Amino acid sequence: MGKVELLGFELKDEANLETLIQDVLQTSAIEGEILNPELVRSSIATRLGLEYSGVEKTDRQVDGIVELMLDATQNNNKILNEERLFAWHAALFPTGRSGMLKIEVANWRSGAMQVVSGSIGRETVHYEAPKAEKLVDEMKQFIDWYNNDQNQESILKAAVAHLWFVTIHPFDDGNGRIARAITDMQLSKADGVNQRFYSMSTEINKQKKRYYSILERTQKGDLDITEWMSWFLECLKNSILSSSVIVDKVVKKHQFWVKNSRLISNERQHKMLNKLIDHFEGNLNTSKWAKMAKTSPDTALRDITDLVNKGILIKADSGGRSTHYILKDSL
Repeated sequence: MGKVELLGFELKDEANLETLIQDVLQTSAIEGEILNPELVRSSIATRLGLEYSGVEKTDRQVDGIVELMLDATQNNNKILNEERLFAWHAALFPTGRSGMLKIEVANWRSGAMQVVSGSIGRETVHYEAPKAEKLVDEMKQFIDWYNNDQNQESILKAAVAHLWFVTIHPFDDGNGRIARAITDMQLSKADGVNQRFYSMSTEINKQKKRYYSILERTQKGDLDITEWMSWFLECLKNSILSSSVIVDKVVKKHQFWVKNSRLISNERQHKMLNKLIDHFEGNLNTSKWAKMAKTSPDTALRDITDLVNKGILIKADSGGRSTHYILKDSL
């Protein structure tokens, strides 16, 4: 937080944006769902009122989880209630389906819930959640505790809240993502800010096997949650240490534009350089530039040549059909 405080207002917003992008991508990846990073960036930037010249199309599924994460962190002091949790669940499943399966949306599940692996006839039950008829009482206890218990240290409360919610497993689907949103909400309270500068979901995804293993052992054991708490705090520490990568990237991006902005000839160049700075996937060649900037190959070549002559881009070693370009000052 001390490092972030040294950033100006604009760079704080940029660091918050980059962290939220990772949070949304990684919390979905934990569930095996791979989202388009450009759509995620566009959705978050739009809702934060930040300038973004990337993709303009939207995706209801992406917009839904973005709205959930932003509500959790930006409104971290609002009470958590049934209505809010149902709104989050509806945002996650705008079509009323999880994949091809129709599910109960914005309501507690009405059936049994087991976490199972293995082939038919050889299933292993890793965990069985409370029965559906107990959910109203179970969730009332959880919500009352979350809103009213002020005695527990706020970071420890984040760890308990995550475990407690995902153990109740109140929805047909989306329980992990909502548990992690509750975690981020409580950590935002603990930090005293409504922006995110480190991503717990990124660290959890790195340790996904251990995450599920510790959850299973804790849920099947007695009421001693020490192992879970220790793992959670280690995860939190690692995510904070990793956050400096995002902050450093934002600072380097700012320094790049301070040095080069006056040399940029048009908006196409500005847009494409931003994509390279934000770690463009694959190799940038003339045809990709033309397609992404929505211009002709000749204009793309003139844009690139201009930037090469100004010392901003350089031609990579490979030639011929493999000719592509990279930033001279690699970020």
